[in-house]
Amino acid sequence: MSKIEDLMDFGGVKKDIIFLCISGAALFFSITGWIKAPFNLAWVAVILCGVPIILEAIIGLTTEFDIKADVLVSIALIAAICIREDFAAGEVAFIMQLGALLEDITVAKARAGIEKLVKLTPKTARVIENGTERITDADEVKKGEIIRVLPGESIPVDGVIVSGTTSIDQSVRTGESVPVDKSVGDEVASGTINQFGVFEMRATKVGEDSSIQRMIKLVQSADAGKAKIVGTADKWATWIVVVALSAAALTWLFTGQIIRAVTILVVFCPCALVLATPTAIMAAIGNATKHGFLVREGDALERLSKVDTVAFDKTGTLTRGKLSVTEYKSVDNEFSDEDIFLYACASEAFSEHPIGKAIVNSYKEKFSNSIYKCEYFNMTVGRGVSSVINGKRVIAGNKKLMNENQISVDCADTKKYDNQGCTVIYIGIDGKFAGYVVLSDTLRSESKNMIDSLNEIGVSPVLLTGDNVNAATSIANALNIAEQLAECMPEDKLNFIDNREKLKGSVCMIGDGVNDAPALKRATVGIAMGGIGSDIAIEAADIALVDDEVKELPHLLSLSKRMMNTIKLNMSFSMGLNFIAIVLAITGILNPIVGALVHNAGSIAVIINSSLLLRWKGYI
Repeated sequence: MSKIEDLMDFGGVKKDIIFLCISGAALFFSITGWIKAPFNLAWVAVILCGVPIILEAIIGLTTEFDIKADVLVSIALIAAICIREDFAAGEVAFIMQLGALLEDITVAKARAGIEKLVKLTPKTARVIENGTERITDADEVKKGEIIRVLPGESIPVDGVIVSGTTSIDQSVRTGESVPVDKSVGDEVASGTINQFGVFEMRATKVGEDSSIQRMIKLVQSADAGKAKIVGTADKWATWIVVVALSAAALTWLFTGQIIRAVTILVVFCPCALVLATPTAIMAAIGNATKHGFLVREGDALERLSKVDTVAFDKTGTLTRGKLSVTEYKSVDNEFSDEDIFLYACASEAFSEHPIGKAIVNSYKEKFSNSIYKCEYFNMTVGRGVSSVINGKRVIAGNKKLMNENQISVDCADTKKYDNQGCTVIYIGIDGKFAGYVVLSDTLRSESKNMIDSLNEIGVSPVLLTGDNVNAATSIANALNIAEQLAECMPEDKLNFIDNREKLKGSVCMIGDGVNDAPALKRATVGIAMGGIGSDIAIEAADIALVDDEVKELPHLLSLSKRMMNTIKLNMSFSMGLNFIAIVLAITGILNPIVGALVHNAGSIAVIINSSLLLRWKGYI
C-alpha cells in the first residue's frame, strides 16, 4: 500500500492540476461531440480523476477502516460505469478531484521557523581559565565558568557580569530596540547581543536551561491545540454512505430499476459539500490579500472567526518600531530650544549607538541647517558622549554621566517623560545643565481608530509589552486599551494566551519580533508584521501583514465571520439540493446524466456564492 501511496503522491499539486485540465477538456468534448474518438472521452476523466479516488478509498478501508466521502464516490463511479453512464462517472470524478485540489491548496502546513531561531544560538564561547582565554562550544560551557564577550558578539549562555560595562541589544527577548546598559552585577541572557564594551560574566544557566534554548522549546511546543481544517463531507461520510446505500438499495428493491439506484448514488455524492468550505476560504484569502494580508495557514480564517481577544505587542505593531525625537527644550536662556537640539545632534554625529543615530536622523528630517563640526568625541558605554562643539564642551547622556561631570540636573519637567517610558538625553554645555532631548517610539497614526473599530465589533484588545508599567499604561490609555501586561518575557506572553483561552475563548496574537514567535505560534491565530517583522515571527504566524497597515485588522476579523456564514449557507444549500435530487431520483424523474448535471449546477452555485467574498468590503 505504501508504494501505491508514493505513486499517487508523485508529481504533487502540479500533476493534479494537469490531470484536472485534461479531464475537464475531455468532458467538454465528450458532451459536445466536437471531437470524434473510438471511445467516450469521459473515460479520460474517469481514469485520471476517478482511479485515484477509488485507490484512496481502498487504502483507507483496508489500512484504517476509514470511511470517508471517497467511499461513496467510488461506489457511484463503479455503478455508473456498470450501467454505461460514462459521462456521469467522469463528471463526478472531476468535481470531487477539483474540490480536493482546492482544499489541498487552501490547507497549508505551518512552518515554525525553528531553523532560523536556532541560527541565533551562539556556537562558541570565550572561556577564561587562569587568565587564559580558550574558545569552546557554547553547549559545553559549565555553570560557574567565566566567559568573555566582545563587542558585536552574541552572549552564549545566561549569566551575571563580573567586570566591565556595556549596552545589550535585548530585542530577541523583549522586542525593544533600545539597548539596555549593563554593568557589574547585572544579568545578561543568551542570544542577546553585546553592542559596545568588552565584559566578563559568570555562567548561571547553560545548555538547555539558557534563555535562547527555552525560547526554541516554547516555539516547538506552542503549536499544540490548533485545530486543522477537516472536510465536512469526510466528517459526515459514514452517515452519508449509510443513507445513500440504503436509499439506493431500497429503491432498486421496490422499483426493480437499477438506473434509479445509480442516479441516487450520483446525486448523493457530496461534490457541492466538498466545495463548500475550500472555495469560500480561497475567496476570503483573495479578499484578505487585497487588503494586505498574506494568509499562510488554510484554516487560519476559520479559527479567526472565533476570536474574541486580540493581543498586541507594542513595538513595531502599535508603534513605528524606531526611536525619534519628540521633544527638545532649553533650560538656559543662552540657548534656544533649537540650539539644544543642534548641539545634541553635533555631539552624536560620530556615535554608533541607536539613540545617537536617532537624534541625528531626527534633526536632519526636521531641519535643513548644516550641523556643527565635532572637534572632539568620546563615548562612555552606558552613559553617553562627550564632545567639543564650536569650542564648547558638550556632554550628552543620562543622569549618571551628568553627575560624573559634576553637572547638576534639576528638572521636574522630565519626570513625565520618564513615566511615559520615553528616553531622556540631558545636555550639559561648559559645565552647566542646558537642556534635554526626549526620544520615544511614536504611535502609528492608524492605531487609535483600529482599536476603536475592534471594540465596536466586540473584540477585546490587550497590550502585551516588554516595556515598564508606566510606559505600558501610557500607551494603553492613549489607545483606549482597557487591559495591558507590562515587562513581558516570551514565556509571559505565552502564559497569558494559555490562561485567556482556558478562561474565555480564542486569542489572536499580533507581533513582529523574535520574542513574539512562541505567542504567535500558540495563539488561536498568529499575525506577524510582514514588512518590519523578523523572519522567525513571520514563519511562526498563520497570517502576515505585508504592508504593516494595522488599520485593516477589523476588516480581516469581520471577513472571517462573513466567510463562515458563507460556508454554512453553502453547506445548507448543497445538502438541501441533494435531498431534493434524491426524491426526484427515487421517483424516476432524474436519470444519471441529468442527476449529474443538477449536481454540477449545485457545485457551480456554491462556487458563485463563495466568489462573492472576493469583493466583500464592509463589516458585518
